Amino acid sequence: MKTIFESKATNTGGRSGHVQSEDGVIDFDISMPNSKGKPNAASTNPEELFAAAYSTCFAGALEAVAREHHIEDLGDYSVTATIEFNKEEDGFYLEATLDSYLPTVDKQMGETLINAAHEICPYSKATRDNITVHLNLLMDE
Repeated sequence: MKTIFESKATNTGGRSGHVQSEDGVIDFDISMPNSKGKPNAASTNPEELFAAAYSTCFAGALEAVAREHHIEDLGDYSVTATIEFNKEEDGFYLEATLDSYLPTVDKQMGETLINAAHEICPYSKATRDNITVHLNLLMDE
C-alpha cells in the first residue's frame, strides 16, 4: 500500500469539546445534539462531520465510475449523506443513507453508477459489514 496523503485532527473534550485539524481549516466546537437540536448552533458533532466526509468521498467515487462508463457529464449532481445516531439495548450504532441525484442519466444507469461507486468508495469500504448503508437514487419526476 502506498500512502497518497494523510489528514490529522485532534479532539479535546470528547462530544462536549473541540476539534481542530492540523492545518487549522477544521476548527469546530463539538456538542451532542438532543431532541431540541444542538445546544450550540455553531457547533458540530461526529455524525455531521462523517456525513460531510462520506457524501464528498462518495461523490468522488461516482465521478470515477461515470468516467469508466464513458459518461462525461453528470450535470448538477449531488450526494446527500444522512448519518443516524441510534441506540439499542446493547449500545449505540450508526446507520447511513446516501441519496444520489444524477440528473443526466436514466434509472438503470444511475443504479449501476451508485452500486459501482459503493464498491470503490473508501468510506463505503470502511463501513462495509460494520453499519447499514442505504443507497437511494433520486430522479427528476
